[in-house]
Amino acid sequence: MNIFQVILVLIVAFVAGMESVLDQWEFHQPILSCTLIGIFTGNIETGILLGGSLQLVALGWMNIGAAVAPDAALAGVGAAILACIQGISADVAVATAIPLAVAGTVLTIFVRTITVGFAHAADGAAEKNDARGIELWLWLSVACQGLRIAIPAGILMAIPAEAVQAGLEAIPTWITGGLSTAGGFIVVVGYAMVMNMMASPKVWPFFFLGFSLASLSELGLIAMGIIGVCLALVYLDLSPEFNGGGNGGSAAVATAGGGSDALDDILNDYE
Repeated sequence: MNIFQVILVLIVAFVAGMESVLDQWEFHQPILSCTLIGIFTGNIETGILLGGSLQLVALGWMNIGAAVAPDAALAGVGAAILACIQGISADVAVATAIPLAVAGTVLTIFVRTITVGFAHAADGAAEKNDARGIELWLWLSVACQGLRIAIPAGILMAIPAEAVQAGLEAIPTWITGGLSTAGGFIVVVGYAMVMNMMASPKVWPFFFLGFSLASLSELGLIAMGIIGVCLALVYLDLSPEFNGGGNGGSAAVATAGGGSDALDDILNDYE
């Protein structure tokens, strides 16, 4: 790896850390961070495959109430560096991403604690009508989140590849095999968490239909995606709750009231 590639990876890590709190362009999601690192390091296929696997895990990671979810930014960036730069297999990298995500959560709590002081400093700038001061403290807060990922990324890249390989070779086969198996289970658990949040009587028929269609080897992911979109459009077109017939009524009743739905009736009253 040359210095230019190192800088690009550090930029990805820094932006991923900022995006973990900004949520504007989703660069902290593994599917993006791993793919970008794979492109910059010349291991595009490894980056895409690793990002796709980790994204299924990260789909179930979200902050609920006071519970802080595992950190997808450090998980994706760290696993991508280990797989694309240090040569660790994708299965082991997926399993390694979990402790990295936990470490990222600890780091983000630490950074958020520090930025409380930045918030008070911004309040002081606001009392002085100092708009530039407020903006400065806000950018410093976001930059700390970026450094939270960039610094560990730099440390992972600084470790010689020979040391990583020697450490992996020293690990017994039953441990590496267990990590590979756990990596497969982790993806399934992440997807199951998403299903658990989406579970409802209206969704289950589509799930079982998709599960049945997936067993047909003739259908690829593109065909499955087209079928899913078509089913969603048909459902939205036929379901009463999306056609003015919700709340126990029918579309005909809503139409008899003078409009296709309640909002149309209200707007018509003002015309």
